[in-house]
Amino acid sequence: MRLPRFEYLEPSDLEGVLNLLATQGDDTKILAGGTDLLVRMKKGLLKPKTLISLKALNELSYINEEDGCIKIGARTPIADIIASDLIQKEAFALFEACEKIGAISIQHYRGTIGGNILQDNRCIHYNQSEFHRSGRQPCHKDGGKICYARDEADRCNSTCQSDGATALMALGASITLAKKGTERVVEIANFYTTDGIMPFAMESSELLTEIVISIQGGKSSYKRLAYRSAIDYPIVCAGVFLSASDTKKDEIEDARIVVGAMGRSPLFLVQESFSLKGKNLNDTEVFKKVADSSMNSASTFAVHNVGSTLEYRCVMVSEMVLQALKGAAQAVVAAKG
Repeated sequence: MRLPRFEYLEPSDLEGVLNLLATQGDDTKILAGGTDLLVRMKKGLLKPKTLISLKALNELSYINEEDGCIKIGARTPIADIIASDLIQKEAFALFEACEKIGAISIQHYRGTIGGNILQDNRCIHYNQSEFHRSGRQPCHKDGGKICYARDEADRCNSTCQSDGATALMALGASITLAKKGTERVVEIANFYTTDGIMPFAMESSELLTEIVISIQGGKSSYKRLAYRSAIDYPIVCAGVFLSASDTKKDEIEDARIVVGAMGRSPLFLVQESFSLKGKNLNDTEVFKKVADSSMNSASTFAVHNVGSTLEYRCVMVSEMVLQALKGAAQAVVAAKG
């Protein structure tokens, strides 16, 4: 499989990138690490006329603590996040997620946190070679009117399998989107459209520049299931954030449960998260009930499109949520002493 022809542009700074995005149009794609984009181009899933490289934008590669927040540049390598003491201390779920992204070669030489957040939704019926796809009618994501993942579906049911997005949503992160002359901040929970074809609420002229995580005093955990520990995308994953009450150290003050790789976007389970408020951090039975409820909620969105049976993935939602809850709770208790 060969790359299609394209024009390659490598601006020297952020202003140059934003100027190009403002004028190039929808046939332009951003090249950061390229671990997702180049594969899709080789398979004929994308044929952009222009690639704008971020190779020279070292200004978007950083991890800083500022004003009670962790600020991460979008071009920060996955390896830098894994090695960061600040991330391990204050955003452990993100550390755990990044440890699972790709193989070591991808983490150290190619993969970026921005690229992981912006990786396109995947589907085993769609993410195939052009030759493979030519043997059947095109699906919704390929410009057709069929969904092979769910019978008689009137929309694309491709799945968000981003490890980073699931962890960051559990951490309540926000992102900065910049375009020429302006920028806006969006909570990552509001960044996803639930549209499998166009999964991100951003304009073609916008660039993801920064991720911000508020240091909230709680602890987090991320668990995922995949066929192999490296290379494979998760077939189900879960991110959890828990914080304890200031007055009752064993009581949960706040909770966020997010399930990934089960729908068109990571699923922030509001009801299950709220149900943990006031519960004891050591109450395993409550965690099991919440994990089972999470399974029921996430199962609504599950489809046959990631290479595993639907029944198995639904059952494993409960297990991943339970493991993440236990991990976050143990960390909170340990921090409280």
